[in-house]
Amino acid sequence: MSRVCDICGKGPSFGNNVSHAKNRLRRTWRPNLISMRTMIDGTIYNVKVCSKCFKANKIVKYV
Repeated sequence: MSRVCDICGKGPSFGNNVSHAKNRLRRTWRPNLISMRTMIDGTIYNVKVCSKCFKANKIVKYV
């Protein structure tokens, strides 16, 4: 499953967990994706949209 926003292209980012003793462990931060149906040019699509794009009204949920 792709973990990428279909509108802005936001995907997972990578970095380290750093403990108090400065031990480093690799980890990922995943975007908050919402699966929804939307109408684009008269056709209904199932898209994955990050919550930031949804709140900014870049896409409208199809009812």
